[in-house]
Formats: sequence, C-alpha cells, structure tokens
Amino acid sequence: MRRPAAVAATIIALAASLVGCSAGSEPSASPSTEVAPFQIDSDFPDPGALVVGDRVYAYATNTAAVNVQVATSDDMKTWTLSDEDAMPQLPSWAIKGKTWAPGPAQLGDGRFALYFTASDAASKFQCIGVAFADRPEGPFTSTADKPLVCPEDEGGAIDASVTADENGQRYLVWKNDGNCCGYDTWISAQPLSADGASLTGEPTRLIKQTESWEGQLVEAPVIVRHDGEYVLLYSANNYADSSYVTGVATAKSLLGPYTKEKEPLLSTPGSKGRYLGPGGEDLVTFQGKDWMLFHSWDEAFAYRGMHAVPVTWKGGLPELAP
Repeated sequence: MRRPAAVAATIIALAASLVGCSAGSEPSASPSTEVAPFQIDSDFPDPGALVVGDRVYAYATNTAAVNVQVATSDDMKTWTLSDEDAMPQLPSWAIKGKTWAPGPAQLGDGRFALYFTASDAASKFQCIGVAFADRPEGPFTSTADKPLVCPEDEGGAIDASVTADENGQRYLVWKNDGNCCGYDTWISAQPLSADGASLTGEPTRLIKQTESWEGQLVEAPVIVRHDGEYVLLYSANNYADSSYVTGVATAKSLLGPYTKEKEPLLSTPGSKGRYLGPGGEDLVTFQGKDWMLFHSWDEAFAYRGMHAVPVTWKGGLPELAP
C-alpha cells in the first residue's frame, strides 16, 4: 500500500505501524545488482506531478516534518526539494501523520487543487480530501469538515488522481482501501464538479486485483489518454518489498471496460533489479516528451526515492527508456 517510508534505523518498526489492518511484511532482500539512480535521492514516495509553464511540480507522501512534500524541476533531471510544507495545516477531520499520495490538478479558473489521503478522525479509515491554492507550490488549504471520499463499508479510500475524458469532463480516480479489512480493492472513477470541490455522480468500478502478480491489491491509479485510448497505470502487491509492481490496462472509454496487460509494466525482476518495488506512478508531458515519475526502494530498503524517466509508446502502451 502507499505508505510513508521510514528512515533506515526504524524501517521495520514504522512499516509495521503504518500498515494498520492490512497485511504487511518486512522489506525483502534486494537482488545483487546495481539500482538505477534517483532524481530525488531521499524519501519521496507516491509522486504526483503537475506541469505549469516550463516547470514541473512533484508532490509526495508526508515525512515527519511536513504533511505534503513538494519539489520542482525545469528539466526533469535536477530537482529542488522545498523546505516548505505544501499543505501546512490539515482540515479538521484529518489526523496528522498519515498524509499520503497527493494528486494535483490545475483548475479552469487558474487555481490549483490537491487531492490527498489522510486518516479520518471519525471513522479511523484512510480517506480522501481536497485542498486548494493560488500557486502550484501552495500553501494548499481546506476548510472541509469531512472527507471528499470515504466509503467506510469498503475500508475507506486512498490514492486519488484527476483525469478527463474526450469532452473535458474531469474525474477523480481512486482506490477503496479494502485490503485493510479483507475486502476487494477496486479502482474507481467518479465525475468532479467544475470547481474540483465536489463529486457530481456515482463511482464506476474499473478494475480490481485478479492477477497472481497483483497479490491482494491494486492501487495508485492514474489514467492518461493516448492516441484515442485510455491507459490506466496502477500499482499492485506489497509496497514494502520488491514484489510491488506497476501494471497497465487500456480501454476505448474512460469508464471502461479495461483490459489488463498480462505482465507488469514495471517490476523488480522485469527491470533486472534496477528498480526495487517500483510503483506510485504518474505520467506527464513536459516540453513535448512524455515522462513517468515513480518511486522505488534504495538498496537497503531504507527509503523510496523518485525516478523521472522518459517514456515512448509501442502498440498503445508506454515503455520506459533504458
């Protein structure tokens, strides 16, 4: 699951404490091969990205110091990690310490929205909220007294992102956190209001865990449109070790039906150990080129750094540059 990474000295203890109801494990040993270099070589998991002009903004899961990390780049190679918290104050419903997987969006009126996962004080589940800012770096603020998405009978909700169909209708894409409580995990899409502050329709279920390599869950959904088709990127299996993978599914319509590829797009064996547990992905276009941002573990499984890798397309599917 998408969880804050721990520092090396406390990785096992923190991993156990953050998993909650869901099944977790200690990080497994890494393959005996050199891992790929990080563009952000520090704890920066679950990156969500936004391109504003000639700059890329990447947002990540909380650390002990900030609720939402933010970093910027003008070339996708060199990144500046801000000392500021992109969302310094959580809304009244949220408990500090588990603010995960921020999904950014630019609104039609020029403002910016950040969809985030946090622990709901009332239900004790992880749920999704939204905060707004006038600048992409924040500060993002929310006055909501309850989460935007919180299906308590499905284990809560995590990992929100925003996409749009061919008509410009925006959708919130998210995952019910069912693996916390023995339920299936469904990736769903739900229409958003023009101001990004509310949902205007019922969720449509897109995919759930079905493949052996997905383990007990699918999560971290991102949908992009390419050559008239919709491409759903998602993570699966156990975030805490090298079984974590990135999968892909495609559909003619944003609401499906989606057809999964039979093998992961990114996996530790598939990348020959260059990426250890790759997931938490996003895909953006920057200066005429497509890029995938995702996290993986360092060789000691002490933290998850961020990669930003150019993407090409073959047969309607993304491929990472070697």
